[in-house]
Amino acid sequence: MIEWIESVLHTTVQMGTVYLLASLGEIYAERSGILNLGLEGMMIMGAALSFIFTLAYGHLAAIIVSIIAGILMSLILAVMAIHMRLNQVVTGLALTILGLGLSGFLAFPEIRKKILLTLNPTLPEQALITQEAPKLPEIAVPLLSDIPLIGKSFFHHNVLVYVSYIAAITMWFILFKTKLGLSLRSVGEDPATADSLGVNVFLVRYLATVISGGFAGLAGAYLFIGFHPFWQEGMTAGKGFIALALVILSTWNPLRAILGAYLFGGVETIQFRLQLFGFGAQSPYFLAMLPYLITIITLILISFENLKKRIGVPKALGIPYSREQD
Repeated sequence: MIEWIESVLHTTVQMGTVYLLASLGEIYAERSGILNLGLEGMMIMGAALSFIFTLAYGHLAAIIVSIIAGILMSLILAVMAIHMRLNQVVTGLALTILGLGLSGFLAFPEIRKKILLTLNPTLPEQALITQEAPKLPEIAVPLLSDIPLIGKSFFHHNVLVYVSYIAAITMWFILFKTKLGLSLRSVGEDPATADSLGVNVFLVRYLATVISGGFAGLAGAYLFIGFHPFWQEGMTAGKGFIALALVILSTWNPLRAILGAYLFGGVETIQFRLQLFGFGAQSPYFLAMLPYLITIITLILISFENLKKRIGVPKALGIPYSREQD
């Protein structure tokens, strides 16, 4: 029984890390007033490029390129939403569609083969036709991994899982315990007042959006090389939108995002485990829809004005700022 619980917790952390990495960057973006609905597109681009660059140059290059891809896509969002003051919902969804289409094109076997030969002409034939890539190795943390029950569950993972732990704690500290975090939160609440006090609203929003994109790209890279190293077109399967709902459930707090991410990860893990015992075996789609059902309910609830005030939605979220108008 203990081994079963350890196995469930271990998989929960693995699956939850995808949501945690994506939601951490989104928390910063939304705290600054920018709604990044392009998360899904940035994540799938990170996954596709991590596939290609892992085969060409290895894991480190794949991670770096995936982060850069997320940043570049987020800059498009930043220019349109901050500089041009376009609708953030439409812009974000357009980026998601772009990411889904472009990732499928780049990872298409014939196109991918040409890209790989351009990047590294010495690659063997098998690397040019495979749909798989080497997975990041798991590293056991000395002493901590030996703790009964939770040791293997939380401290026997690949490096990106540990990065998510450190990032969540660090980003919480910056957000709530530093002047930089105060500036970020003030921009998301009342950009006009923050501007009058000397805070560069546009710079803060650009930085927050870039951070969101970088983490989205990293989440996509983790999804492929850290969790499921077999390429499937559209393999993010709505995980970017679930991460958006997670931001709301965590009330824009990086530490609470850890719990929310593992909640979603646990739901996905349990749905497969229950099928092994015969529960939901005849209708597995009912269990599979649970994370998306929670997402839909969350987004519906957040539309009510009274609830927005109670959970602390940033007042300027999704609202373009212009000095001329204020």
